[in-house]
This record gives sequence, C-alpha cells and structure tokens, in this order.
Amino acid sequence: MRKVILFDLDGTLIDSTEAIIESFGVAFESFGGKTPSISDITAHIGHPLEIMFSALGIKEEAIDAHVSRYKEHYKEISRDKTILLPNAAQAVHLASQHATLGVVTTKTGSYSKVLLEHLGIMDYFDILIGREDVVYPKPHPEPILKAIKNLDVKNKENCWMIGDTCMDIHAAKGAGIFGLAVASGYATKEQLLKCTDEVYDNVLTALDTIIAKK
Repeated sequence: MRKVILFDLDGTLIDSTEAIIESFGVAFESFGGKTPSISDITAHIGHPLEIMFSALGIKEEAIDAHVSRYKEHYKEISRDKTILLPNAAQAVHLASQHATLGVVTTKTGSYSKVLLEHLGIMDYFDILIGREDVVYPKPHPEPILKAIKNLDVKNKENCWMIGDTCMDIHAAKGAGIFGLAVASGYATKEQLLKCTDEVYDNVLTALDTIIAKK
C-alpha cells in the first residue's frame, strides 16, 4: 500500500523568517506598537497568527486588526523573501516516488499554495490544509485528520507527518499517525527530544527513514 507523507512548511520545507519578521514589524508599527525582538517572534513561529500576536502582548480586541495588517504585507513580500530549505526540493521529489504527499500548516493555505507554486514544488502535493481549513490548528489533530480523510487513507500505519516543532508531533500522535521531527527549523534538538525520539537534522534524513520502513 502506498505511503502518505505530510509535511509542515516553515522550518521543515521553507524558510520565510525574513518575511515573517518584517510583516510582524509592519503590523506592530501600523498601530503604534514596539516591534518585539526577533528571538521573541521566532520563538512562537508555528502557532497561528492570532496566538502569536497574543503571546507577543497584543490585547484580544486588537488581534484581528494586527493579523489583517500582517497578512496584507506578508502577501506582498513573501514570494521574494521565502526560500526552500537545503535538501527540501530533493526530499519532496524523492518522497513523491514513494508516497502520496500533503502539506499541513498553520499558515494561511491560500498564501502557502502561492509560495509553493512560486518555489516550483506545489505540483507534488495532493492536499494542502491551511489555517482557514480547520477550526482547531496544530497541535490539535484536526488538520492531519482532515488531510488523511481527503486522501482517502485506509491504513494509518502507512502515514507520517514531518515537522519542526512539538506541535507537529503532538498533532500526529493525536491523529494516530507517525510523527518525525526535524531540527532545521525553530525548535532545538533538545526541545524536540522532549516530545519524540525521532529527531533528524533535516527533512531529507527524516525521509530516508520513512522510505526504509517496509
């Protein structure tokens, strides 16, 4: 039976740190706020934008406005300021020879599709689940469950999720599939080892492990 491999985006396949940092800066400055430090922002990457802004001190009644301003700017600059991580293109191409592929991200799905098309790898994926496609984002299992349902998965033992945070691992476990972590993104190996023993340097080495499994 053909495998199914789901990928996170930021820190797993792509690096859009510059675009994210700049867009947060524009959002804060647009409403007279002081932009948080880069380390404070990157510490929360992987969470939905509303949770990130809340964690960065924005009051609940102002979050929607900040998110909207962020998205306006991010949409303008993201293609020019996002790159594929090393080995990502090779990994996706290799994975497509062994599995059906999907993306499960807390980024806005429509923006994610545009980015992946721009980077030349969108055609490899049969499904993309973004923030607007679910009620509960990762670490809740809903995004993964929706992806495997849409892919008509019959056997979860053939399904894997690769991501760079414990949110990805918790979502995979909650959905009943295997989760592999990569240290190419925003969590350290030490942080990842707290939620899984399956920690790899990058997406290609994680993929090699999946392909080797019979």
